[in-house]
Amino acid sequence: MGRRFAAMITLAIAAMSVSPLIADARAPETSTSNSESAIGALPSTTAAAAALGSSARVAALRQMVADSGASVGITVVELGGASPATWTVDGNMVFTAASTYKLVALMMEAQNIASGTIDPTGAVCYLPSDYEAGWFDDYQSGVCFTRNELAARAAQESDNTAGHMLVRDVGGADALNAWAAFAGASNSEFFIGNTTTAEDLAVLWVAEAKGELGGAAAQAWLYPLLTGTTTEQGVPAGVPAGSTVVHKTGTIDAVVNDAALVASGPDGPYVLVVTTDGLGGASAWELIASVSALVWQAEESRL
Repeated sequence: MGRRFAAMITLAIAAMSVSPLIADARAPETSTSNSESAIGALPSTTAAAAALGSSARVAALRQMVADSGASVGITVVELGGASPATWTVDGNMVFTAASTYKLVALMMEAQNIASGTIDPTGAVCYLPSDYEAGWFDDYQSGVCFTRNELAARAAQESDNTAGHMLVRDVGGADALNAWAAFAGASNSEFFIGNTTTAEDLAVLWVAEAKGELGGAAAQAWLYPLLTGTTTEQGVPAGVPAGSTVVHKTGTIDAVVNDAALVASGPDGPYVLVVTTDGLGGASAWELIASVSALVWQAEESRL
């Protein structure tokens, strides 16, 4: 991690560790100020509870964002512990989704597989209209791949053509967006237009983690695909080694996003989504890793 962001996270964590506001961090809360939007589809509580527990956390995150000079959206949803909370910093800000649309397609495929609607070993055949330059370049007209193979390519290496083929397989962009909206992601337009928010991606991860999108069978297929990917510089880089992070990144130009389920948090699992624009490359990954480290420290404070 770069020195500037390492120093930033050290100072932010130090400030949180001495703040009296963190003393009752286990109180449920959702940030509700003008710049900290509440999430209707996620757990919410009173503004008073929010002020008690989340102010120092959100202030530290907001300072980190300000120091970066980037546009950033952050949403955290705690799924474990005695009083799980939601806290967010500009989580409703709209960003280019980049390859996070593949997360939606993968979740939809997982639900269909879990329900028995489709066969994971069934074939999807390549069409020239599917092509976009990416990790793999072995696509030819008439060549077919199993859904398992395409899912692995789209999840592990974020291959673009595989992502296009999965979207076509689930019924196209309209079907993908109708499914996402039904699951609670109402402010996104995936694949076509391809915009989203940290809150919407968090809504989808919460639904997945709670078993609402196919249950254990869907999770058993999906989670291994999104663990130990070729891009682990973001949320996984901010948690201790050995922690399980199931996530999908998305990058294009100066946009770098990471939508993650931290399955082995200090006080149970939690969702962390960070969307960014204006940095790109290593600086963006360092920022996301710094946010991740700060959130992990906040989760430790709940114990």
